[in-house]
Amino acid sequence: MSDIETLIRSMVVSIVDDVEAVSVAEADSEKGRLFEVKVGKDDVGKVIGKQGRIASAIRTVAKAAGAKRGEKVMVNVFNKPLE
Repeated sequence: MSDIETLIRSMVVSIVDDVEAVSVAEADSEKGRLFEVKVGKDDVGKVIGKQGRIASAIRTVAKAAGAKRGEKVMVNVFNKPLE
């Protein structure tokens, strides 16, 4: 698990109620490193926040951590499908 992935996970876990449903996946894309955050259905609104402010703040912190390493970082938030 990378440092940025750990950072994103710790921010998201501190917001949500269902900690077990949180997963952060890392993938390389042509535009940079993509982190896909999946949370439970009831927690999506908490992670996105009013007018996307919380998600934007998470993206800003992740991008700053990536910039420190000279990498472009993107973060997407998804609803975790039921299993």
